[in-house]
Amino acid sequence: MATAAVHPPYPARLTARLDTPLSRWLWLVKWLLAVPHYVVLAFLWIGFLVTSVAAFFAILLTGRYPRPLFTYNTGVLRWSWRVAYYTYGALGTDRYPPFTLAEVPDYPTHWELAYPERLSRGLVLVKWWLLILPHYLVVALLLGGLRAPWADFGLIGLLTLIGAVVLAFTGGYPRSLFDLVIGLNRWVLRVAAYAALLTDVYPPFRLDQGGEEPEATA
Repeated sequence: MATAAVHPPYPARLTARLDTPLSRWLWLVKWLLAVPHYVVLAFLWIGFLVTSVAAFFAILLTGRYPRPLFTYNTGVLRWSWRVAYYTYGALGTDRYPPFTLAEVPDYPTHWELAYPERLSRGLVLVKWWLLILPHYLVVALLLGGLRAPWADFGLIGLLTLIGAVVLAFTGGYPRSLFDLVIGLNRWVLRVAAYAALLTDVYPPFRLDQGGEEPEATA
């Protein structure tokens, strides 16, 4: 009898815990409260671009991602995700994000990526622009592929807005909606890790919903 193949967990792991209770109206001003983070992230992402170029040549020549650059770039993605989780990427917590690249054990969301000891020197030439192209089309829809007369927004932003409106009127964030939003963000961060050359494991075309990562998938 044939057995289904079991796929190991993806090396980029996103976990999240929905905080309760959430303020009914704080989400209206989180864009303002998060301004200091946006300013810092603007500089961090400039550094991210520089270190990514340096990592590209390091991988091409040595087959290794320099660990200090890996730590910095994963930290920038982690910081960005925490801010998105607090604001309009999920609205999953009212706890203000910390100003750090490192993991914060007691914060309600975490993003981790296992350090790859070796990376393909050939894949680095094509994976960030050619191999990942189908995923770019999906991510465009999730982050900014919908158009309205007054704005451009993505599916994640639209679902988060629906959650915010429900929260305002009922005092609760629908769990099923939260699980879907986290699954979509998990997809985006997997693509980001691959496109940033941080892993050679191709992101699956699979929506893993909920706050916990699947340990194995048949």
